Amino acid sequence: MDRSARGVEMETRKIGHSGIEVSAMGFGCWAIGGPFNVENRPAGWGGVDDDESIRAIHRAVELGVTFFDTANVYGCGHSEEVLGKALAGKRDRFVIATKFGNSWKPGTIDAFPAEMTPEEIRRQLEDSLRRLGTDYLDLYQFHLWDFPLDKAETVRDTLDGLVEAGKIRGYGWSTDLLANARLFADGPGCIAVQQQLNVFGGNPAGDSTAILELCEKKNLASLNRAPLAMGILTGKFTPDTTFPADDVRSKVQWFEGFKDGRPNPRWLERIEAVREILTSGGRTLAQGALAWLWARSSKTIPIPGFKNVKQAEENARALEHGALTADQMRRIDEILRS
Repeated sequence: MDRSARGVEMETRKIGHSGIEVSAMGFGCWAIGGPFNVENRPAGWGGVDDDESIRAIHRAVELGVTFFDTANVYGCGHSEEVLGKALAGKRDRFVIATKFGNSWKPGTIDAFPAEMTPEEIRRQLEDSLRRLGTDYLDLYQFHLWDFPLDKAETVRDTLDGLVEAGKIRGYGWSTDLLANARLFADGPGCIAVQQQLNVFGGNPAGDSTAILELCEKKNLASLNRAPLAMGILTGKFTPDTTFPADDVRSKVQWFEGFKDGRPNPRWLERIEAVREILTSGGRTLAQGALAWLWARSSKTIPIPGFKNVKQAEENARALEHGALTADQMRRIDEILRS
């Protein structure tokens, strides 16, 4: 029985100063895009079953999820198409975010960073709207996280123009660099920053806490990618776990949770150190990791990924438990600093 049938009040959060209200957790749609490559490296999560992806989205909706985050590059348009199909006829009930910045040649799954002219940004937006089956976006996010700062102001100004035109309700930057987040935050239409954040830390640049503080100061949402550390915080991996060649984790270089295509043994040890706290109150390990993010700041909105109904149910049911307590957060911090 879902939450609404039991009369349980759903926790919600707002996407920054936009006032757009969403479930306290969104669902990330990277994995359901299927295989694709970026600059000759696997960037997807392996094969997918589109029917199962749609069933998973519908189940998440039944459990109270109202916010979905995708990108044009996930599966080279495929994720947007699947999400658009799943939410067809119900657009006004959901908040949809997507990203831009990458492109690909039609008929291929080999993506690359595009030249970010105003014309290209508008073209990518129109393509995303078509795939998603909508005439506007709630949140449009720049996906080139390390884009040169001296060129980014033009991107921001173009996005402000799209807000004024009613094509998007707000924008943000998916970046782990504080200077980039600050530049976008100065734009009137900026409502979010998407940053890497989870129990074991943040991004390699070390700007996670500062970006979160910026979100609190500027009243921006902090959308948290890799909230489950690309699967490590589900507790389902061992030091011997390997991944298919078309899975991003098989060759990922920018995420320290994996070394040479396998889970980082140090991270697996840290899971055991905090498992008891994270699984308190009947939570699964993954649900505890999401609860940690809610307790971290009132601005956080974790966006865990999924590939099937089982994963969608486990993630969505974290909403039933809510955030960790201040004491639990303190104990986790002490353990991880020791």
